[in-house]
Amino acid sequence: MQPVVYANDQSHRRTILLVEDEPFVREATCSILENAGFCVLSATDACQALRLYEECNRPIDLIMTDMVLPGKTGQELGADLRTRSSQLKILVTSGYGNAEYDTEDVANRTYFLSKPYSRRSLVEKIEKILSPQILEHSATQAS
Repeated sequence: MQPVVYANDQSHRRTILLVEDEPFVREATCSILENAGFCVLSATDACQALRLYEECNRPIDLIMTDMVLPGKTGQELGADLRTRSSQLKILVTSGYGNAEYDTEDVANRTYFLSKPYSRRSLVEKIEKILSPQILEHSATQAS
């Protein structure tokens, strides 16, 4: 397998808080993101994610969360974290084909990625989300 080369050379400065309760998916996703140059903090559930967010001594650029978590949905976790930072970007992932899960709200910085995802689609999605152009686009959409 050949390594995937990504265009964004600034990913090494980005921190992602990954919230995934399935150990294999969490470990594989961490590996993909770290190999792409991101700093990754991982949590197994919403409570641990909230604790990590509060204790982190650096800015978190993106929350990547599974939709279905023990005790709280990814959307509920996102709402909790938005009370701490309204500008926080959240990427929700799900393997369920439910239409209510796969909606994006760019104006509110909420994005969706369907499982299973490839290495390339995951990193490209995150780079697009973290790109400054997406904020400019959403600002012009709101006008």
